[in-house]
Amino acid sequence: MLHELLLALLGFTGDFVIDEREQAETLGLGAADDPLHQLPEEPTFRLAPDLSFLHPSERNVIQRLISLGFYYRELDHFATKSQNLSFIQSTKDFPLPHSPELLKGKLKKGSVYRRAIANGIVEILSVYRAAVLQVEQNLLSDPLPILATVTQGLNKFEVLLPPLYELIMEIEREDIRGGQLLNLMHKRCHCGVPELQACIQRLLWHGHQVMYNQLTYWMVYGILQDQHGEFFIQRQDRKNEGHELSHHDDITNLIQKSTDDGALTDWHLGFHIFLEMLPEYINMRVAESILFAGKAVKVLRNPTSSFRLQESSVRQSVLKGSCRVQGFLGTFGLEREIPQSTNLIAEDLLPQSEADKIDSMLKELKQSSEFQKRLFESAISSIRTIAANHLWQLVVVRADLNGHLKALKDYFLLAKGDFFQCFLEESRQLMHLPPRQSTAEADLMVPFQLAALKTVSDEDKYFSRVSLRMLSFGINMTATQVYFPNLKTNADGNLVPLQGRTLAESSLDGWDGVALEYSVDWPLQLFFTQEVISKYRKVFQYLIRLKRTQMELEKSWAAVMHQDHIDFANNRRDCKNNSIPQHRRRRSLPMWRVREHMTFLIRNLQFYIQVDVIESQWNVLQAHLQDSRDFTELVGFHQEYLAALISQSFLDIGSVSRILDSIMKLCLQFCWIIEQYESNPNLSELEHITEEFNKKSNSLYTILRSSRLAGSQRAPFLRQFLMRLNFNSFFEQTARGVLNVVKARPAIPFVQQE
Repeated sequence: MLHELLLALLGFTGDFVIDEREQAETLGLGAADDPLHQLPEEPTFRLAPDLSFLHPSERNVIQRLISLGFYYRELDHFATKSQNLSFIQSTKDFPLPHSPELLKGKLKKGSVYRRAIANGIVEILSVYRAAVLQVEQNLLSDPLPILATVTQGLNKFEVLLPPLYELIMEIEREDIRGGQLLNLMHKRCHCGVPELQACIQRLLWHGHQVMYNQLTYWMVYGILQDQHGEFFIQRQDRKNEGHELSHHDDITNLIQKSTDDGALTDWHLGFHIFLEMLPEYINMRVAESILFAGKAVKVLRNPTSSFRLQESSVRQSVLKGSCRVQGFLGTFGLEREIPQSTNLIAEDLLPQSEADKIDSMLKELKQSSEFQKRLFESAISSIRTIAANHLWQLVVVRADLNGHLKALKDYFLLAKGDFFQCFLEESRQLMHLPPRQSTAEADLMVPFQLAALKTVSDEDKYFSRVSLRMLSFGINMTATQVYFPNLKTNADGNLVPLQGRTLAESSLDGWDGVALEYSVDWPLQLFFTQEVISKYRKVFQYLIRLKRTQMELEKSWAAVMHQDHIDFANNRRDCKNNSIPQHRRRRSLPMWRVREHMTFLIRNLQFYIQVDVIESQWNVLQAHLQDSRDFTELVGFHQEYLAALISQSFLDIGSVSRILDSIMKLCLQFCWIIEQYESNPNLSELEHITEEFNKKSNSLYTILRSSRLAGSQRAPFLRQFLMRLNFNSFFEQTARGVLNVVKARPAIPFVQQE
């Protein structure tokens, strides 16, 4: 009977101790196909009912003891099953259609975390077996009292094995894996029993060993070692398995753009934080640092082929220079060193000493018996700083980030004013005609290249990256309708507004689709994303439209002054007609007053954007570039720089941007009428443009003075623009009654030609 009891404590039943579940399955009463039949709620070990010689108190003590044998057997079965990885399918292999596992529906995903927990359970069970062996040795040396000796030797396991059995029941029923398993262990650690707390902390330690190994692969080598999808860093295509095909198509389209786009795709779209597997005791900020550090190491360890060739050519030129000094023997040394230089590039980007430093920090965390949150977060922060610094070195120093930023400022923000002045001069006659969809880009390339020949020096290595594009096209229109999309020509040849449309409702002409593209290579693509380039393009289209409007206003003045000089010269030769120039001057005075107001507004808006916004924010960005050594900080500073450009230029305020577009359109219409004024004077349309311009400009001032904008973050910059516009209180006085106009504005006086 003693040996029956000891064997039952190790999970073996017999005549003295029986298993009710096994008896039920033998009689055909059990649900053998139930996946949970191996995990009953209560222990199924029972004393045989025909043992009549036992006292009820002894039966109760023995029943409590043999329950430990049930827990031991189930825990041992769970550990054996979890440690056996022979049934685990790899991500590329699939079970055969008629395999027994698939037919029974029992095929489960593998779990290295569950195997680690099983290793911890095996440790605990080995201690339990040693305690049973010690009880047996004590009984052999002193056989009395039996029950007291067994109870005293196994008493501490009565508070360990039942909670562990509840733990594996929850794991099996909920199919808990990966980070969820760590989270469950962390919650179970908070209990009032010191022995149980130490036991579960040991299990959690085993689970953390797997996590630290995955962190080492990810943050030291840039490799995602996660065959079963248990790590909280996962590839992006795991996020939505239901949309796997569409997402795969999107990634495929990105990869097809360039042979080196694989690394770029991995950086922007390749990996994400899988919240379902993120333990609750690791906050989101730390997880994002882990994600960034791994991606940065992956980038540093896997430079693209084009970058390798570029670096190899630089090294080759350096070695050739040294070879000339070394002479003939150096030539053979060069041939041995050049093939190795390509392999050394990745090591230069992330030196082995830095990788060893990251590895040692993770090993120190791994060897700790308990998970210490503050030490973990401090180590992750240090690793992230190392990765960010080396990525900064790659992008800022090796790839010349500041030079490309300066090039984007020169061409997208119109800092190279002489180039764009020349370009608009060369393309002015072309832009007086509607763009042709098939040849618009080719037509513009001629003045674009002419402007480059005249203004861009051969030392500008960034201009070759700039290309001209036409992103959108307007409706095919006549030359008149380019500037008057809401007007039609009547039978007399005069312009008449179309029914049901106003000047504010019509868009600008088709040449507003002119845009620039900028070609960037790896690794600058990590910094200059398509979203960033699109923001630059948005600002450029706004600035080039403003520049074109300002130039047209100046050209209209120059054209009329030229005509006035001709008239003056003719007047000196023909004194009889000296009244005609005087009449023309008096007739054109109101017209030039309007032009001066237009020029004042456009010039101050242009000066405000170029000086108060662009130059000011550029100086702020340059200060950040000099002080920061962190790649992510630079990305944030650059995003703030672009956001400030858009915000302080009012491009993100629909009401203001629409009014400014309408004002620029009115200015272009005005300039067109001025050019046609000598051959076809149209005073009624000039009056209409004058009235609309006054309304729009006063409305603009009213909106800029509104309390909503005055209380926003852009208020200091807004006041600079308002100060330029309203330095003599002219706008303030004219805008007071803009919403309640009582009398019509005075019309431009019409003087009969003699």
